[in-house]
Amino acid sequence: MLYNGKSRLPVVNLTIIAVNFMYFGYLEIIGDTENTMFMVAHGALYLPAVLRGEYWRLLTSVFMHFGIGHIVNNMLILYVLGDNLERALGSVKYLILYIVSGIGANCVSLWYDQTLALQRTAVSVSAGASGAVFGVIGGLLYAVSVNRGRLEDLSTRQLAVMILLSLYFGFTSTGVNNAAHIAGLAIGIIMGLILYRKPTKNNRFN
Repeated sequence: MLYNGKSRLPVVNLTIIAVNFMYFGYLEIIGDTENTMFMVAHGALYLPAVLRGEYWRLLTSVFMHFGIGHIVNNMLILYVLGDNLERALGSVKYLILYIVSGIGANCVSLWYDQTLALQRTAVSVSAGASGAVFGVIGGLLYAVSVNRGRLEDLSTRQLAVMILLSLYFGFTSTGVNNAAHIAGLAIGIIMGLILYRKPTKNNRFN
């Protein structure tokens, strides 16, 4: 088993999941998370609002979800995979990767939305942790690849299949922000390259 001196308890990952569920619960109590205008009013990503200077939406929207199914799907993936990456990176670096992936994916999503704005009758509203979650998957893909295709109980093949299936379901479904998914994955790989260091022999124990 590999050990690099970093905390083995995924405190940041569990905290992120808790914050997502708490904010979702709060929004459900005061309104309806499947109501588009309600979500815009409480921090969802909306191009006209961001262009007016509401840049905080790039972050708040990462912790918002449209309905119970949306948040359960994202948090389940994060619960299964996030702890692996947090142990590999350490808590601080994991948090940096997660936030940068989420905000970066939203930036790309806004750029994509703006390029298509002239072809639409309405601008889309986005929310969800998918960009950040794909960033986690991308970071794991990098970490696994530099560890000869395996990190703890994960392999390159398992992650590749998960990525392909996730992208496939995204492109074959309606209302999915595929631009954010692809961007999050790419940013996660880049952040993994920057932040992750393969453990040396001195950092191993049985």
